Amino acid sequence: MSSPDPQVRAARNQSTPPTVRGPVVAVTGAATGIGALLTERLAASEEVKQVVAIDERRGECAEAQWHILDVRDPAIAEKLRGADVVVHLALDLDLETDPAARTAYNVRGTQTVLTAAAAAGVHRVVLCTSAMVYGAFPDNELPLSEDAELRATAEATGVGDLLEIERLARRAPRAHPGLNVTVVRPAVLVGGGTDTALTRYFESPRLLVVAGSRPAWQFCHVEDLCGALEYAVLEKADGELAVGCDGWLEQEEVEELSGIRRMELPSAVALGAAARLHRIGLTPSPAGDLAYTMYPWVVSGSRLHDAGWRPRWTNEEVLAELLEEVSGRHTVAGRRLGRKDATAAGAAGATVALLGAAAVVRRARKARRRI
Repeated sequence: MSSPDPQVRAARNQSTPPTVRGPVVAVTGAATGIGALLTERLAASEEVKQVVAIDERRGECAEAQWHILDVRDPAIAEKLRGADVVVHLALDLDLETDPAARTAYNVRGTQTVLTAAAAAGVHRVVLCTSAMVYGAFPDNELPLSEDAELRATAEATGVGDLLEIERLARRAPRAHPGLNVTVVRPAVLVGGGTDTALTRYFESPRLLVVAGSRPAWQFCHVEDLCGALEYAVLEKADGELAVGCDGWLEQEEVEELSGIRRMELPSAVALGAAARLHRIGLTPSPAGDLAYTMYPWVVSGSRLHDAGWRPRWTNEEVLAELLEEVSGRHTVAGRRLGRKDATAAGAAGATVALLGAAAVVRRARKARRRI
């Protein structure tokens, strides 16, 4: 028998790359923060067919297909057509944003994405809120299961928005049959420039400890969050998914690892001063943020663990990265200080500065009444 034609033989020997049969995934908020990290991760995954990136400006991931628009624009439905999964990460949780504007953006954006996804034939939407929705209470179990009651109130920064997003997530499958919604709830998020009231806690020259409280610190690195989101995208886990490092750190361990000493105050004094300073606009953090530094809200992450996911970071490692990220920053009661202010505050500690500011406010009010 004669040998095959050389061109035929070459064609046979030429390797053909396998066809990717994974999902087409759309990511909102894809240009910055967690959205940018996830977009890059999914674009590099052999289990994802294509990534559609949506934001108000173009990001750096060249492999993604970009659409530039506001997530509140109903035109987003057309951009989602052909996608199998949408990961909605276009949220504004900036401490400095006007609360009313922040809520309008977060809630309206989520409503629009859910409705548009259903209209476009998307079968799964992945939302990201926070383990803060469980609330921080002295009687919380350690750790909390995903099925634990959401007992948080709207008193902490952005938590009211997150609770409303959770409500929308529960309603969506009933309003749009065939649409599945997965909610991912990270612990204290660290990395990638994350800036929250809880990361700013570690920018203070002293760690405020409320007398009689028993905090438990659990962190979540942004890389681990992206890994959990990818599990949700690939339907390796669904439902409500809590994500964080394994275990937690007691306050004494945090102080030892950080080298930052505590400043302990009675509850009424700390909460009262924080509420007054926020009410008159001196600090961005409401008094409700303090509860998350007082009581535990540690999550088990059992559903992700059962699906085979494991965190790559430990609490100790994430705390070390957090301390490196905030090095050189100075915060009092959630407000960033300039260098001149920080020098004055550093000598007395964050809490003394907080109480001093409150005293100044009281004296000013008394002076106005005398006029």
